[in-house]
Amino acid sequence: MRLLISFAALFLSVILLQLSSGGVGPLDALSGFALGFSTAEIGMLGSAHFVGFFIGCWWAPRLMGSVGHSRAFAAFTAAGAIGLLSHMLIIDAYAWAVMRVASGVCVAGCYTVIEAWLNAKVTNENRGRATGTYRIADLGASLVAQLLIGVLEPASYISYNLLALFCCASLLPLTLTKIPQPETPDAPRLRPRLAMDKSPLAAAGVMVAGLSSAAFRMVGPVYGQEVGLAASQIAYFLAAFVLGGALAQYPVGWLADKYDRRWVLIWLSVAAILSCGLTIALGGTGTIGVLIAASIFGLTTFPIFSVSAAHANDFATSEERVELSAALMFFYAIGAIASPYVASVLIAMFGPYGLFALIAAGHVVLVIFGLQRMRARPTVADKTPYVYAPRTSFTLGRLMGRLRDRK
Repeated sequence: MRLLISFAALFLSVILLQLSSGGVGPLDALSGFALGFSTAEIGMLGSAHFVGFFIGCWWAPRLMGSVGHSRAFAAFTAAGAIGLLSHMLIIDAYAWAVMRVASGVCVAGCYTVIEAWLNAKVTNENRGRATGTYRIADLGASLVAQLLIGVLEPASYISYNLLALFCCASLLPLTLTKIPQPETPDAPRLRPRLAMDKSPLAAAGVMVAGLSSAAFRMVGPVYGQEVGLAASQIAYFLAAFVLGGALAQYPVGWLADKYDRRWVLIWLSVAAILSCGLTIALGGTGTIGVLIAASIFGLTTFPIFSVSAAHANDFATSEERVELSAALMFFYAIGAIASPYVASVLIAMFGPYGLFALIAAGHVVLVIFGLQRMRARPTVADKTPYVYAPRTSFTLGRLMGRLRDRK
């Protein structure tokens, strides 16, 4: 209880921020559909979000160094609120893409500040509990954010205004807290080559994780519309994906600690391919079948980022983990930027199942590459502990790094 109280401001800011940012992607997809945007334009909005996310990940540590944690958080929150409130003022897909860049910058920047603040306040004794609570708050709020789509009217100023209110409210806990502002950590260098040097398979794995997650969360509502789901059912469809991913973390973590992580990653991708086929097969069977398929899809695809990150960290020293985390996030962003637009084009050309055809193709490539890497070198005998790693900022490795120290 004392732990919750001491970090309450940070956790509450995370929850409010996730309620805002987690809802804007699905709402944009449904709003674009209602306003007559093309499927490709809707996919472009999702890609624009991750362009902003990458910019925010790179810029946020440097802005913190210039103006401090609180001012940086306020600046990023303002950018996100402006992006949300501007939606219904200009009805144009390309203008909305610029607004989504602003929301992506907001998400990455705010998470960077929160994680840097949290890292400065945790100790070795409470690090595990603090980061565990942080991940529960983030995942729980993400689940609720998906359900919000069932009550938010598409293409409505009130809906975007509500998300903007959540975004602005996330300012209050952090700016009113009496906890002293910590010293600003050095910005991690972005060295993508580091991830390739440590584990090419891990770099490929996080890229495919970005492809899977971003395509589903940003273009999934379009798929839902195409297969006949109502807005409230689309909310459950997206929430089932998040719930399946959350439930997978413990059993997959146990497997990743017990067996060769390359085999775990390969078999997860095989399962992801099968889940894509199952989703296609159940697409016309009604709501229950679609929800079951979404939860299985989340179960098989959501843990791939964390397994890949754990495998890369097996080959890294403690001093390299912050920069390795940033490098892995770089490859995740590449997959996440490209996939929503490509998925939307495939849906326009081949129908709603083009989304899962793209994701399945990505996992087929990962399986082939994984088998090739199995012959390239042996894995390490002394593995780091598996850690569920949210995809939130380049500085996450600083917060999670000590949890990976070999026991």
